[in-house]
Amino acid sequence: MPIIDRIATFADEITAWRHDLHAHPELQYDVHRTAGFVADKLRAFGCDTVATGIGRTGVVGVIRGRAHGSNRAIGLRADMDALPIQEVRDLAYRSTVPGKMHACGHDGHTAMLLGAAKYLAETRDFDGSAVLIFQPAEEGGGGGAAMVADGLMERFGIEAVYGLHNIPNQPLGSFAIRPGPIMASTDRFTLTIQGRGGHAALPQAAVDSVLVASHVIVALQSIVARSVDPLKSAVVSVCAVTAGEAFNVLPQEAVLRGTLRALAPEVRALIKERIAAIVTGVTAAFGAQAIIAFDDGYPATENHPAETAYMAGIAANIVGEAQVDRDVAPMMAAEDFSYMLLERPGAYIFMGNGPSAGLHHPDYDFCDAAAPYGASLWARLIETALPVG
Repeated sequence: MPIIDRIATFADEITAWRHDLHAHPELQYDVHRTAGFVADKLRAFGCDTVATGIGRTGVVGVIRGRAHGSNRAIGLRADMDALPIQEVRDLAYRSTVPGKMHACGHDGHTAMLLGAAKYLAETRDFDGSAVLIFQPAEEGGGGGAAMVADGLMERFGIEAVYGLHNIPNQPLGSFAIRPGPIMASTDRFTLTIQGRGGHAALPQAAVDSVLVASHVIVALQSIVARSVDPLKSAVVSVCAVTAGEAFNVLPQEAVLRGTLRALAPEVRALIKERIAAIVTGVTAAFGAQAIIAFDDGYPATENHPAETAYMAGIAANIVGEAQVDRDVAPMMAAEDFSYMLLERPGAYIFMGNGPSAGLHHPDYDFCDAAAPYGASLWARLIETALPVG
């Protein structure tokens, strides 16, 4: 069961859709053109239902199979938003919007699901409903949570849900998946360290917030090294330091910003406890004070075992068992498909993008040759999960 022949015949059309989306990137919930493009295509394909404005700017298309004995519905999800990055590649379809580009392949994800929609609307060789979910605001906006809160699962009767992401430098025509956590939770922290400003020549009269911040940064690295079980995964990263404006003034305040990531909820909670304890203790030792703030982000993306095995089997039928890694190492990046997996059983799979720049890199581009694999995966998943007869 390789790439579906019919999908291969309109692969150039999928590429054209992808190039159009790539040239017109939009951010977070402000995906009005993209959502309109998707809705127009779904209507043209003959979807039975095309709903817009789900989770603010999300689009859902429903295709009912030719048999009518089942009320079952399977959800397939693609993300639509781009990133605030300036594209550097000189492509014929390069971004026309300064400072915005599809640097994560969501243009490809959207085009692949549209390809599956076109095929499924033509053939309808299944019994039940294919629910095609086009989500806004994956890149930090929590669009998955917004669609769930808007009644996505209940309104469309979804019993299981599946997602996909391309992975640069994973071989073209390959897939990778695992049961359990496949992507990490992510939370942000802001640590405001308040010392006592003063002249750089008189440090004894001041409490140097920069020195305190430096000790805090070093101490935070002990969390993963000495507080987290070595057999569990976690990352604590200080990514921004803001303090002072002059070369001869010890600043009153230093601000540290960063992220914490974990695969298990108990590790996520432990890291927050240890950050609070370390920051409070270190600042107090220097005579400074700290204000600690956490901004909770996406939970870990946890695949359900049965659905993971099912999705891996569909992938193997398309590309061969040797091209499917069923126990890939988890990725410490985060993904808001996690909110959908908290509501319904399902799975999330990685698809090879071939040799390319990394995700979120200004030189990245989705590989159009990968699209027929993804579209075929979606189509076969529906036809196999909702068989006729």
